Amino acid sequence: MAKPEKKWAIKEFFYRFLTKKFFTFETKNFIRFFLLNRVGSGFIPILRKFMPFRRSKSILISCMVFLLFSLLEAQIAPPDLTNADAHQKTLELFAAHIKYKEMSPEISRRALINYLEELDPLKSYLTKDEVVKWTEPSTELLDQIVADFNAQKFTQFELIYNSMLGAIERRNLLEERVSKLGTPSKPMSPKEIQDADWVGSVDELQLKLLNIHAIQSEAAIKLPSKDQQDLFFQRVKKRRISYEKNLLQTSSLEQKKQALSTFLKAVASSLDVHTIYFTPQEAKQFLIQVQQRLFGIGAQLRDDLNGLTIVDIIDGGPAHLEGTLKINDKIIAVDHEPVIGMDIVEAIDLIRGERGTPVVLTVLRERAPSETSSERFDIEITRDEVVLKESRYETKTIPYGDGVIGYLALHSFYQDPVNSSSSDLEQAILGMRSSQNLKGIILDLRSNSGGLLPQAVQVTGLFIKSGVVASIKDYTGSIKRLRNLVSEVAWDGPLIVLINKTSASASEIVAMTLSDYGRALVIGDETSFGKGSYQTFTFEGHNPERINPQGEYKVTRGSYYTVSGNTPQLVGVKSDIVVPGVLSQMEIGERHSKYPLENDTISPSFEDDLSDVHPLFRMRLRKTLGKNTQKKNVEIFTLVETLSRNSKARISSSQNYQVFLEEINNQNRYDLDPALVGQTDLQLDETVNIMKELIFYTSLKKPLLN
Repeated sequence: MAKPEKKWAIKEFFYRFLTKKFFTFETKNFIRFFLLNRVGSGFIPILRKFMPFRRSKSILISCMVFLLFSLLEAQIAPPDLTNADAHQKTLELFAAHIKYKEMSPEISRRALINYLEELDPLKSYLTKDEVVKWTEPSTELLDQIVADFNAQKFTQFELIYNSMLGAIERRNLLEERVSKLGTPSKPMSPKEIQDADWVGSVDELQLKLLNIHAIQSEAAIKLPSKDQQDLFFQRVKKRRISYEKNLLQTSSLEQKKQALSTFLKAVASSLDVHTIYFTPQEAKQFLIQVQQRLFGIGAQLRDDLNGLTIVDIIDGGPAHLEGTLKINDKIIAVDHEPVIGMDIVEAIDLIRGERGTPVVLTVLRERAPSETSSERFDIEITRDEVVLKESRYETKTIPYGDGVIGYLALHSFYQDPVNSSSSDLEQAILGMRSSQNLKGIILDLRSNSGGLLPQAVQVTGLFIKSGVVASIKDYTGSIKRLRNLVSEVAWDGPLIVLINKTSASASEIVAMTLSDYGRALVIGDETSFGKGSYQTFTFEGHNPERINPQGEYKVTRGSYYTVSGNTPQLVGVKSDIVVPGVLSQMEIGERHSKYPLENDTISPSFEDDLSDVHPLFRMRLRKTLGKNTQKKNVEIFTLVETLSRNSKARISSSQNYQVFLEEINNQNRYDLDPALVGQTDLQLDETVNIMKELIFYTSLKKPLLN
C-alpha cells in the first residue's frame, strides 16, 4: 500500500526555471497538461501526476527522473521571427484564448514583469533603478506599448533586452571581483536569495553575488576531492556563460529574434497560468522524449543549489525496491561525477541510462540535530523503466462489522488499448461485491491531478445513473454537455470522495459532480486545487519534424463546469468535512498561481434539456438516457454536522494527530516522517472512521436526530 503523504512532493514543478532562459516559468504546466490535462482530447497520459506546488518567489526546480528535456549546452538559435511574425502569432493566441482577445494596458503590464523575470529570474543582473520604469509602468507607457504592438513594434521590450545585454558585461566584471573576496560574515540562505527583490545598487548586486558564491562554496566543500570541487565551479561558470551566450547571440538580427521569442513567452504567460509559448527546440525535444521509453531510478528531485534533494520516491520503482534512498537525501554526485552546480537536466541525464545498468549515487544524509556533520555514502541502483501501470490505482478492503469498506485510490484518469480508469475501478468494485459484504466505498482522489475528461465522466458514472456530469464552455461561449449514458451503477451505497489540495481538473469534476447529486460526501483538505480550465495545443500531430519554426502555443480555450453549473476554477471543491492532511497548511492551488482566471457559473443541468444536441439526434439521445436518470438528493448532507463534530473530537483527542498537525505547520518540511506520528496515513484513517459512522447512520433509514 502506497503512502499518500509521500506522494504530494511530485507536485512542486516548474513555477520558475532557473537554468534555461528559453523556458518560461509557467513551463511547469506545459508538461503536466500535455500529458494529463489535455481535457477531452483522448491523449493517453503516461505520467501519474504533475501538479504545481505553490506560487512563491522561490526558484525551485522539481523534475521527474523518468521525464526530462534533453537540452543542448551549445548556443541555441532563436526562432525565425520578425516583428510581423510576433504580432501575428500574438493575434492568433488572442483569437484562441477563452478571455483575453487583444493587447491591453493590463496585459502589457503583466508582459513587462514576465519579460524581466524571463531574462533575469534570479534578479542577479539588473538593479531596481534600471527596471523600475517597467516594474512600475505609467499609464502613458502602457498605452504606448499597446499602440506600438498594433503598429507591429516592440520598443519597450527591445529596451529591456538591451539593458540585459549591458548588464551581462557588468555581471562578468562583478564576478571577477567577487571571486577575490572572502565569505560574507552572515551569508544569506538560499531561500533569502531566491525570495529577494531587485537590489537597489551595484554594490548590493555585488553583495548578492557574493552570497550566491558563499552558498556554492559551502556546497562544494562537501565534495570528497579538490578535483570534484574545481569541476563544480567550472560547471557553475559554464552554465552562466551558456545562458549569457544565448542572450548575446551572434548578431544583432539574432538578438532581435531572441527578444521577440522572449516577448511571446512573456505575453502568453500574461493571459493565464496555463497558456504558454514554447520555442521549436523545446517543443521538438518534448515530443521526442514523450515518445521514448525512459529509464531511471524512480525518484523526484529538487535542485536546491547545493545538491539534488530527493522529494519523492515512486512506489515500485528502482529506488523504492533498492530501499536505501530516503526522502530529503541530497545527491551530490552520480557515478562519482559531481552534480552540485550542474543543470538539473544534465544531472538527470547522468542518472538515466540503459535499462539494467547500474548507477552510483553519492548521497548526503543529515544526521540528528545533536550531531554536527552529515553522513556521506554511495548507493548503487539498477536502472529500470518506471512502470506506472501498477500505480495508476490501488484497491484494498477494510474490515467493518460483518463486511468490508472498499478503498479505491485513483492516481489519474487514463485509457489505453487495454485498460482504463473506469473499467479497472468497475472490476475492482464488482470483485469486492461478489466476494464480500461491501458496505461502503472510499474513492481516494488525493494527488490525482486529472487526465482524460471522458474517463472522469465514466468514473462518475460508476456511482450515478445516466445524466449530465460536466459541461464545457469554449472560447466562443458555446456550451457542450458531457453525459453518463449508462443507467446501471456499480455502487449505489455509502460513498466518500477523499481529496487534498493537489486533487485537480478531472478529479475535481468527479468529486464535485458526485457531491452535486448528493451521491457522496467530500472529505479531506479544505479545498482541492481549483483548476477549471482546459487547454489545447498548436502542435500538428505528434511529429517532431513538423514543429512550426516560429514556435508553438498551449492555449487555455475554455472552462468546465459540473452539473450544478459551478466550476472548481480558483475556488476548488470544498470538503463537506475537513480532515487535515500533509498539504493542509501549504499554499497550493490555482489561487496561488500567477494570473489565474476568475471563477464564474453557468445554468445548472440537473434537468437536461439537450439544448447542445442537434435536433436530429435529440430524440435518439433522449431514448438512450431513458427516464431512469440521476436525481439530486440532499439527504446525505443532513449527516454532515454530526459526522463533522465527531471527527473533530477524534482528531482533538488523538496524540498522533496533534503531533501530525504540529509538523505540517512547519512550512520548511518537504516530507512528513511517519515515525513522528506513529502512523502512515492519518487522514485516511480518520476518513475510514467517518465512513463507518456514515454506514451506521445510513443503515438506520431514518432522519438523524441531533
